[in-house]
Order: sequence, then C-alpha cells, then structure tokens
Amino acid sequence: MTSALLTTLNFSFLNKYWFLFVDGTITTLVLAIFTVVLGTILGVLIALLRLSDTRLLRYPAQVYIEVIRGTPMLVQIYFIFYALPQIGLRIPEVPLFGQDFPRYASGILALSINSGAYVAEIIRAGIQAVDKGQTEAARSLGMTQGQTMKKIVLPQAFKNILPALGNEFVTIIKESSIVSVIGVGELMFRTSTVYGNSFRFFESLIICAIIYFVLTFTTSRLLGIMERRLRTGE
Repeated sequence: MTSALLTTLNFSFLNKYWFLFVDGTITTLVLAIFTVVLGTILGVLIALLRLSDTRLLRYPAQVYIEVIRGTPMLVQIYFIFYALPQIGLRIPEVPLFGQDFPRYASGILALSINSGAYVAEIIRAGIQAVDKGQTEAARSLGMTQGQTMKKIVLPQAFKNILPALGNEFVTIIKESSIVSVIGVGELMFRTSTVYGNSFRFFESLIICAIIYFVLTFTTSRLLGIMERRLRTGE
C-alpha cells in the first residue's frame, strides 16, 4: 500500500507553482513577526494593568483577558474585518499595498489582540513568581515603582517565562493560517490556491505541513539556545 502511494505522488506541479509556497511562507513569517512584537507589547501593558492595585485599571484588563481567551479566534477575525466596518471603524487602504492592506492589517490586529491576552497571563505569572523581597529591597533603596519593575522584576520574570513565551510564539506561526479565511495570502491560503489549480491535494498539503514544521522547529531551537545562554549568564 505504501509503495502504491509513493508511485502515485506527483510533485511536478512545483515547477509551475513553487513561488506561491515561497510567497506564502514569507507572508506567514511577516504576520508572525508583527504579531509577536505587537502581542508582546500589548501583553506587557495588560499584565501590568492586571496587577495594578487600582480597580479602574485592573478590572478592564481582566475583562479583556477573559473575553479574548473565551471566544474563538475565528470570531475575533470576522468581528474586526467584517463587523467593525459596519459601524464606521474601517481600516483604510494604503497606496503602497492597495486593496490587500485592510486584510493584512485586520489579520495582524486580530492575531495580536488574541496573542496579547495569552502573553499577559504568561507575564503576570512570571512577575508574581519573582520574590517580593527583591521589590521591597529595591523600594527601600529609593527606586520608584516603575524603576523597580523595569530594572529588577521584569528582567527576572523574562527568564522565568521564556519557555512559555516561546511556546506562544510557535503557536502564533501555526495559528496564523486562520487569517486565510479573510483572504490574507499566507502559506495556507497559497496552498489552497495550488491544490485548487493543480488538483494535487495530498502533495500540496504535504509541502505545506513540511514548511510549517521547519518554521516551528527552527523557532523552537532558536528559543532553546537563547534560554540556555540566559541560564549560563545567570
């Protein structure tokens, strides 16, 4: 059965459609990079608000986290791309990118908002894991709360949360495929274009899966190297 399957495989369509896989891979990486940066920034801000002693700051952050984590990402993408324009919140077209810009911007925004909620909880747990005695010692030396958080707490928290944060980054690469539902030309969207034209479903999906695996495996190894270097420096 295995030999029969191998004989039926035909990758000759790559001669005509290889560039679509390359284009989709590049777009996936761009989506992931923007999402990682924006999601981390948003996650740090939400985590700090979540840990605030002020209810006016803490409760909205908690509601944001619960709502985003409690609803499917697909609903969030549709809400940003289809629902918000109905109330006048439309992402404008940019001449450099043309009509595709609202799609890409909506995809990045939805991924970042979703990732930010999970990153916020990861960072909150990392901050709370830092010994409170160090915070008290820093404050006794005259540091402000902002200086203590920036110079004492966050650097230590980052080391604690790096494995979990790395897993979130790998997840982003895989979950970016969901933005294909609004026409963003990432890897899964390009793969569907290939098998729609060539009718080689099995082979196209094999190539797509291999590319995703290479991206996630490489990212995991790089994060592992970073984690070991941080431990060595420690």
